[in-house]
Amino acid sequence: MTKIEIGQISGIGRSLFILCLLAGAIVTAATKYPAGIIVGAALGLYLMFAIKVVRQWEKVAVLRIGKYVGLRGPGLFHIVPILETLSPYVDQRVRVANVSAESTLTRDTVPVNVDAIVFWLVWNPEKCILEVENFIEAINMSAQTALRESIGRHELAQMITERETLGRELQRILDEKTNPWGITVQSVEIRDVRIPQGLEDAMSRQAQAERERQARIILGQAETEISNSFVQAAASYAENPVALHLRAMNMLYEAIKEKGSMVIVPSSAVETMGLGGSLATASLGGAKAQ
Repeated sequence: MTKIEIGQISGIGRSLFILCLLAGAIVTAATKYPAGIIVGAALGLYLMFAIKVVRQWEKVAVLRIGKYVGLRGPGLFHIVPILETLSPYVDQRVRVANVSAESTLTRDTVPVNVDAIVFWLVWNPEKCILEVENFIEAINMSAQTALRESIGRHELAQMITERETLGRELQRILDEKTNPWGITVQSVEIRDVRIPQGLEDAMSRQAQAERERQARIILGQAETEISNSFVQAAASYAENPVALHLRAMNMLYEAIKEKGSMVIVPSSAVETMGLGGSLATASLGGAKAQ
């Protein structure tokens, strides 16, 4: 979890303290009076605690005797020690919060473990500092609660197949809750949805059975289409015997045109379709080719 930084002594403040202390020591050495080093040390201490530096992506609130007087940063600024204090530094960059919900029931009473990532940023440091005690903890707890509530409103199939929809719903819920705090939630991504191993095996068997059922249905439809085609062909051949003979001759030719092929044809079929001459011609053709 990201920590809130408290304003501390800056590097410039330390450097000024050392310079003032050295200058006081030089003055004391030159004048033989200790006032120089005392004044230098006092001035150095004041500058060390008065000079503050805020980085480019940060903001900090100044409180004068406990009352808010304004924001400072980025860059160098000055405060009056003891009378003025600083709030925790607020990072305005996009930040990431990892949230998870374990053994949470979906709408169809399936226990799931869900991991999500929340991308958020502070758009109003003043509200963020004055309205919420610990905004980082608040955003994490709110995200976890919203994730559990959203899981309870969806079925398992929806959570697995519609992760983007679930993420958009969570983003809208969190954004409405955190906007008064000066925080906006940019997006929520569902990283993982885990279910119990026993249920996962049962779902795998169910999916396999469903695929087998679909395969059988497709095979049955194919058989039906083929049988219908045979019925149509039989009707055509019944009305045109010559076409049937030509089809038989073509099938026979396709069967014996390869070398080393042998086809056994009943003599009645040969006499009926007049294939004797065709078979002799095909045999002579094969012999000449050899």
